[in-house]
Amino acid sequence: MNKFIITLLMLSASCLVKAQIAIKAETIHTVSGKPIKNGVVLVKNGKIENVGTGLSIPSGYKIYETKVVTPGLIDSRSLVGISGALNIPTDQDQLDKTSPIQPELRAIDAYNPDESLVEVLRDHGITTIHTGHGVGALVSGQTMIAKTKAGTAESVTIQPMTMLAMTLEPSVGRNFSSPGTSAKQMAMIRAELIKAQAYQKKQEDKDESKRPAKDLKLEALSKMLKGDVKALITVNASKDIMTAIRLAKEFNLKLVLNGAAEAYRLIPQIKEAKAEVILHATMARNGGDMVNMTRESAALLTAAGIPVSIEGGYESYVPKTRIVLFEAGQAMVHGLSFDEALKTITLNPAKLLGIDQRVGSIEKGKDADLVLFDGDPFEYLTTINTVFIDGEVVSGR
Repeated sequence: MNKFIITLLMLSASCLVKAQIAIKAETIHTVSGKPIKNGVVLVKNGKIENVGTGLSIPSGYKIYETKVVTPGLIDSRSLVGISGALNIPTDQDQLDKTSPIQPELRAIDAYNPDESLVEVLRDHGITTIHTGHGVGALVSGQTMIAKTKAGTAESVTIQPMTMLAMTLEPSVGRNFSSPGTSAKQMAMIRAELIKAQAYQKKQEDKDESKRPAKDLKLEALSKMLKGDVKALITVNASKDIMTAIRLAKEFNLKLVLNGAAEAYRLIPQIKEAKAEVILHATMARNGGDMVNMTRESAALLTAAGIPVSIEGGYESYVPKTRIVLFEAGQAMVHGLSFDEALKTITLNPAKLLGIDQRVGSIEKGKDADLVLFDGDPFEYLTTINTVFIDGEVVSGR
């Protein structure tokens, strides 16, 4: 009986050891450096053990052969896992319309790793997503970062709280009776941030008896004021972009402009504000506050020295999300180089999200999130053969 138990324990332990893998490729796009021709990526215990040419493959490593390898792709702004594929009220958890300012809403409490759209993204090489509460409220809630592998919300989460999702555009007025105008939007959010400043100061009082009771809303806003989390502000029209910059300057916020359809008109102002940019999907439609968008935005901003991340974003209809691989390919058609296009969906978002020590490029010690292609990743007829997350096959043909 004891031998049987020991055998079971040994089998269980062996299942926990991740596979040792060698990937031989005609081209390895490391992203952090020049492409490697006829190279090898070695993977051990879920991490990249080594990458280069002329590497000897240790015995026992499972060998994969492919034409092209890239890092796992990153969707820098998504609602997947919170907004579902069915497009019915029961799977649309991204926007609570009871109040226009709800920074206390945690994305991890709504995230569903079993949502079918997570699998769709994974099959298209997207291994990491920055997801969370949606567009259309002054502060709709928190965002999070997750791997697109199967598991519980806790086991797939990289960061449970990354940014506060905010909106300063006309959609807010359509969702709430107040604020109804742009000026009222700013007045309301400034008032809440001033309250949060006062709350923060009182919480730092040396006399604990004078500290106010914990307030979830003000706690979340305080984290943004302290710079612990970034302000992710959805704005598209140039006047709204300037409003976001004005707000960030007043309260010393770490600003991330989301959407930013007219950012190309305000390049000097964006650079002066040190704002980061998550650009709308390249193939978005010209309409509403995005009427002046151009598909050359990614190229124009990149040429000006502003790192760009391209988002999958959110569609109000099925299929609910776009695929950043295709969007970056279109950005390349409209002026980006291959290398820069690949960066917009790998290393650039990894740096913006503060996770570039783990993902975003193929380097020794990073997570073994890898995508194997049978040709040019941006060629529409190219097939993704295998997707690895943490050294494990999560999608493959």
